Amino acid sequence: MPYVISDPCITSRDRACVDVCPVDCIYEGSGRLWIHPTECIDCGACEAVCPVSAIYYVDADHPTDDLTEAHEFFDTVLPGREAPLGSPRGAAKVGPLATDLPRLLAAGAAAARED
Repeated sequence: MPYVISDPCITSRDRACVDVCPVDCIYEGSGRLWIHPTECIDCGACEAVCPVSAIYYVDADHPTDDLTEAHEFFDTVLPGREAPLGSPRGAAKVGPLATDLPRLLAAGAAAARED
């Protein structure tokens, strides 16, 4: 089971985890960062550098909503995309994505209206 990134990342968006990931499995959605569940090698380097404690390990016996959302992010067609992202084997190849899960897109739109 992989590490996952939770909602505290939405407000932080600190990229220290991206810099230390040895397999380039942390992707940037428009709402927050995402660890690819099958590309992650469970090294824990990202967890140690997260300034907002948004990264944690998911135990196989206790999956979380964050892991379910990570699978959804990579395995479904998101707004503005024609196909699921899947497993491109490297976030650097893909670059920042101009989409995210609908709930995060809605949260971003609401925050923009408040500004």
